[in-house]
Parts: sequence; structure tokens; C-alpha cells
Amino acid sequence: MIANTLPSPLPKTPVIYSIDTIRDEARQLVDKGVVSRQQPIYVLCQYIPAREWVCVECELEKCEFLLRDRISDLIGSESWKND
Repeated sequence: MIANTLPSPLPKTPVIYSIDTIRDEARQLVDKGVVSRQQPIYVLCQYIPAREWVCVECELEKCEFLLRDRISDLIGSESWKND
């Protein structure tokens, strides 16, 4: 008897979140108006896959950020160009 099986999907490479990557993601969300600079960092969990959020939390903790800190603390100051 021959059994036909579906090929197993390739495992997805996990995304590594450095603090710079997290800042860039947060800055993009702020620039798009999806989140506010005044909101706490933990609102970002709505926009990062749950399986990757643990890595994000660890990186934030390693860099001494708390989830209750403001997004503005994470992304820092903005530079404005004169029009």
C-alpha cells in the first residue's frame, strides 16, 4: 500500500527583534497614526505576532524598558526638517 502524504511545510525562520527593529516598528506605527507616542509600549503587542512578542518583551527588558513606559520613551525624539 502506498500512502500519499503532503510534504511538511518548511519551518519559518524566527524573526529576531533587536531594540533597533522594535524602535523602527514603533516609529512606523506612529508615523502611520496607528498608535500614539503617548500610549504605553504594551499596545505594540497588537501589531506583533503573539509567538514573537515574548522575544520583544525580553529585548525590551534587557534594554531596561517597561511595558508601561510610553512609546515616546522608546522611539526617542523626532527631528523636524524645515519646509
